[in-house]
Amino acid sequence: MIDVLTLGEALVSFRTAGPLVGTWGAEAHVAGAESNVAIGLARLGHRSAWVGCVSDDDLGTWVTGTLAAEGVDTRFVRRVPDASAGAMVLVDPRDHARRVTYLRRGSAGSRLTPSDALGALDEGVRWVHLTGITPALSESARDAWVALAREAKARSVRVCLDVNFRPALWSRAEAARALAPVRGLVDLLVASEDEVDLVDAPDVPLVVVKQGSEGATLVGSQGRVDVPAEPVPVIDVIGAGDALCAGLLSGLLDDLDPLAALRRGTWVAGRCVASAGDWEGLPSRAELPPT
Repeated sequence: MIDVLTLGEALVSFRTAGPLVGTWGAEAHVAGAESNVAIGLARLGHRSAWVGCVSDDDLGTWVTGTLAAEGVDTRFVRRVPDASAGAMVLVDPRDHARRVTYLRRGSAGSRLTPSDALGALDEGVRWVHLTGITPALSESARDAWVALAREAKARSVRVCLDVNFRPALWSRAEAARALAPVRGLVDLLVASEDEVDLVDAPDVPLVVVKQGSEGATLVGSQGRVDVPAEPVPVIDVIGAGDALCAGLLSGLLDDLDPLAALRRGTWVAGRCVASAGDWEGLPSRAELPPT
């Protein structure tokens, strides 16, 4: 049984220490919203699996090996021999400006198909976690994303959607059209204030609105409840939303009520932003505070 199945593209993230002026250097990290969530859940003791396509070369081996070393199930990863790894260049993440250049058009990750997505459901899955990034990658990736959401719903598997709108990949109008097919299929919606209107939120039983440094808001049958962010020194905000999703899903998997689960999510997000890297600072289960 898989606790959470994720679907998306894992990237090679080149993080620079400063502006791209003259000769510059960078450190390479594995990144990607869905793989970040999978790593976060694995560290918290859950059985997470990541479905994606990687390049059939050393970079693809490195990406897959990194996820596997973190305890993520990579049995459903497909290697693509005729495509390069997707990448991004993140300029000086310490300034929190999120200056990102994507190098992912035609990448291995964009070669996702419905057949890649659906096989893992046969293993038994409790939650499927999706983001609004995957359908922006290609038409076949969009088909895979919709197919997984529909089949999950048909099998009574709960679906979490983190909107994660990326203006560098497409427009708001394009995103809204692409997200429309999952209307009525989502059990948990996670979105920033400026993303909620991209999905028909009234159809979703449970909504979490990310409020950045202010924390997050739970919207459900009991109304709206604000959960403040953890008071931590902020080192690097990249990956905070993914960390929140990992902690939130972890709490729900542990049968916490939604408010307690969100408190776990904001705590995990605090651990993320208090360290450098998308996921490197995420906590283990032993580090969780008592509930």
